[in-house]
Amino acid sequence: MWHLLEPLHALLYYAPEAFDEAAALGFDTAERWPSYFAWRSAPLGAPGPARVASAFYSFSPAMVARYVPEAGEGSGEAPAAVLAARLRAVDRTYRAVLGEDTVKSPELAEAAALARRAAEAAGTAGRPLAAANAALPWPEAPHLVLWQAATILREHRGDGHLAALLVAGLDPVEALVSFAAIGAAPEPVFESRGWSAAEWAAARERLTARGILDADGAVTDEGRALRAEVEQRTDELAAAPWAALGPEGTARLAELLGGPWLSAIGSGLLPAENTLGIGKV
Repeated sequence: MWHLLEPLHALLYYAPEAFDEAAALGFDTAERWPSYFAWRSAPLGAPGPARVASAFYSFSPAMVARYVPEAGEGSGEAPAAVLAARLRAVDRTYRAVLGEDTVKSPELAEAAALARRAAEAAGTAGRPLAAANAALPWPEAPHLVLWQAATILREHRGDGHLAALLVAGLDPVEALVSFAAIGAAPEPVFESRGWSAAEWAAARERLTARGILDADGAVTDEGRALRAEVEQRTDELAAAPWAALGPEGTARLAELLGGPWLSAIGSGLLPAENTLGIGKV
């Protein structure tokens, strides 16, 4: 379900319509990070870089500080304006990528209703990003309901993933180094998270000392087992919404998402290589 829903959420970070909305708010759109941090952190209010770095986990705090203003800077209405623009961006993007016929179809409305049921069953205790998105009012249009549900569910899973990493004793940069080592994506792709070469090398040394990597930086059997444990725990922590929806409802939602998923993947907007595994099955 994550593989089906994540591309529908992630279009926001790459679509030209989203960059248009970000530019109208005054964000620099020469690169995607100013709008990415704005879109994703807006449900938290105006948290400042320290809280954003904590919630996002894998990004270097130094990188976050470049794009997220200190709490209290700027207008107190800014988060509300960003949230409104975020929905406009999704509306325009879905109409462009999925097509008007799909946006208005009964199948998409059914998918939105099922996804909302799952999202509303997602527990948010100890999950700050899931809780912040779940606290937002639901939009009326089914395609926006689908996007908001996908967002709650992906942040619910993501918050649980961070808990699994903490239990495994993997700090933010170690999580990336170990993820790259098992072939999730080439190391240069993970440079987008802003860690310096020295920080990356130090993390590799710590993982080598633990026996997670060997002397050449390749993952060991122990390292593969640890990453498998992280993924299994992540799945377990993400299971409650789907248990609540039930096997029939979940299977029906998966069926309904096939067309929109293909449209999102086929749009060419999402990068072929990324740190999230978008598009891999």
